[in-house]
Amino acid sequence: MSENLKTIRELADELGVSKQAIWQKIKRDTSIDLRQFTSTKGNTVYVNVDGQKTIKSMFKRDSSTKERQHKYDIDDNGKDAVDGQDEVKFLRKLVSEIQSEKKELHKLLDQQQRLALQDKQLLEEYKEEIKDLKALITPHEGEKDMSQKIEFEQESSTEEPHKKNKKWYQLWK
Repeated sequence: MSENLKTIRELADELGVSKQAIWQKIKRDTSIDLRQFTSTKGNTVYVNVDGQKTIKSMFKRDSSTKERQHKYDIDDNGKDAVDGQDEVKFLRKLVSEIQSEKKELHKLLDQQQRLALQDKQLLEEYKEEIKDLKALITPHEGEKDMSQKIEFEQESSTEEPHKKNKKWYQLWK
């Protein structure tokens, strides 16, 4: 093997990180096409000089950030007091907007429930009105039937007496 090629394990040992850390870093950075920097022999992946430089530079950026944090004992979340205050103001504004939207949604939900209840009440009233109308219509039809029965009885009473005594099954004779 050439001295210019190194395995991922050798790179990891040199940088003081794990092999998985190197693979994850490469996977996260979509601008790097690992195939142009590597060659595979058997199950071992070898990285050429350009690939080694690229991977080392990726870790140097991270290590310089870590060194800066340790050196100055700072946290990236508290970069600048002004930035922090702006962020807090932004988040408070966002929270108040969300709360006002929540209140509006509650109002709309209450309104929808009230309308649904009104619809249900109207439906019940219409059902009752329909029942009342049916009750009013039904006796009229019954009266027609009764008047027809009375007319039939009057007609049958005016007929001859011997026909009046006939049974119903003898009417067709």
